[in-house]
Amino acid sequence: MTKRRHLPALFATAALATAAACTDDENPVDGDAGDEFPRAKTLYSTGTAWGPPGDFNPISAGGVTGLNGLGYEYLFVFDTVEQRLTPWLAESGEWTGAREFEVRLRQGVEWSDGKPFTAEDVVFTFELGKIEGVPYANVWDWLDAAEVVDERTVRFRFSEARQQEWDNFLYTHVIVPKHVFEAYTADELLSGPLDANPVVTGPYSVHGFDETQVAWVKRESWWATEALGLEVRPKYIVDLVTLGNDEILNRLIEGRLDLANNFMPGIADFLTGEPEITTFYDKPPFMAPVNTAMLVPNTTRKPLDDPEFRRAMAYAISPGEIVDSVYAAMVSEAHPTGLLPIWERYYDAGAVSEHGFVFEPSSAVEILTAAGYQDENGDGFVEDRDGEAFELQLVVPAGWTDWEAAALAMARDLSDVGINTTAVFLDAAEVDAARESGDFDLQINNRSGLTNSPWSHFRHLFELPVRDTQRLSNFSRWENEDAWELTQELATLATEDSRYAEVISELQRIAMRDLPAIPVWYNGAWSQASNAVWTGWPTGNEGEPGIYPSFWNEMWGLGAVRMLTEIRRVE
Repeated sequence: MTKRRHLPALFATAALATAAACTDDENPVDGDAGDEFPRAKTLYSTGTAWGPPGDFNPISAGGVTGLNGLGYEYLFVFDTVEQRLTPWLAESGEWTGAREFEVRLRQGVEWSDGKPFTAEDVVFTFELGKIEGVPYANVWDWLDAAEVVDERTVRFRFSEARQQEWDNFLYTHVIVPKHVFEAYTADELLSGPLDANPVVTGPYSVHGFDETQVAWVKRESWWATEALGLEVRPKYIVDLVTLGNDEILNRLIEGRLDLANNFMPGIADFLTGEPEITTFYDKPPFMAPVNTAMLVPNTTRKPLDDPEFRRAMAYAISPGEIVDSVYAAMVSEAHPTGLLPIWERYYDAGAVSEHGFVFEPSSAVEILTAAGYQDENGDGFVEDRDGEAFELQLVVPAGWTDWEAAALAMARDLSDVGINTTAVFLDAAEVDAARESGDFDLQINNRSGLTNSPWSHFRHLFELPVRDTQRLSNFSRWENEDAWELTQELATLATEDSRYAEVISELQRIAMRDLPAIPVWYNGAWSQASNAVWTGWPTGNEGEPGIYPSFWNEMWGLGAVRMLTEIRRVE
């Protein structure tokens, strides 16, 4: 077994202990001949499951990793390079009227039990959204009807043609088999555990699972092999419940793990040697930017209700320190608009010049002073405009080491300009509950992610009305009716409509002026791949398809399954 070079002392003892069991003649690829999963036919992954598998329900929000993608599939997938929908289970889709959209399904697609995939399955899946509590029930706020035209054609009629929102729906929601799911009650669909051997159309079926992993086995009758010329290469996929970083690294080094989709500090030190470990980019930033990490203020609390106070905070925070010190240049600083690089063509230079911000502590102090925030008692921290002292708590989940370090850095930056701030680490469930109920001062959040349209980013910032419980968006609870009206208009526009870019510019201007959330850095699609057994992993090199080597749930609708058709066995 060839040993890797440049092994830091942190992992050296464990790695050498593992290597000691092998001789230089042994090949970890061959594995144990009696293994249920022959190494040369199996892809081992980790980093997406943080507990034992249990929910094989595609309707609920938190199903088993890969269930939607490897098993259940989408009508379309989103091509991040071309930035357009690509037909998948659908053969085509088009607007046939101002408020009418027609989908034509592929011929010859079958469920894994041999039953044909038809328009009845599509309509039934949409009709499930009429059950109160189904996560996608809100589609019926603007969808009037889903109708079977014939066995392969579905017609959708809308009360309002939300083109951007509709495109987003088509690649983020899977289709389920009517002949199976019509037997479930509403309670079972919402909360009950469903069959752990699901009937699917995708390239893999569930092979088995236990407390530590879920195993998938290739379906030889996957429709895309004939229809699209695609064939997934691994016979088995074994997704492991997330391991400790040291164990993950050792397994990657020894060729016993193929893909790790979690944050691994210092991975840049391992991008040379044998077997090679690769990341999406081979130089900083090493990870593909897929969501925007933002500092979220609770705007219902003083002085966070003041946009000028929030502007001072934006100037006080150093994204560069977080990128360099916390992430070792694995990620990049966020644009002041918060829009991801995939939407770079929409950046409005004029709006940024007028309302943008950079790290400049002296400007933060000037803004605070001009807005009436003074240190009257001489303790080094400003009071609010009523002369009352305050202390802000920046809350992040305990154990999320990168966010802990980022929170400490931001708290120091804010305190340095006179904004008394302390980083607090709580159980992740407590952080979630506080964010949803509005019982917090400051949090870090990164739920504004890569989608088909900037519409999703502005919905995340501005969605109204503000409810007692905010589960998905507008965690800052900022109320700007004009911004929300523009966001709703953006949802209805076709991408090629000239008004589309105009509305995005208007929303950028408001977002940077009001700062309901402060963009800090672009969180990465954490991905470290070993080339010991499988190679050809997707990268960000120019000319390559925009596929991310990631098993995160949201990646399957972005075409992640193509990764499994492009990798190849190392000879």
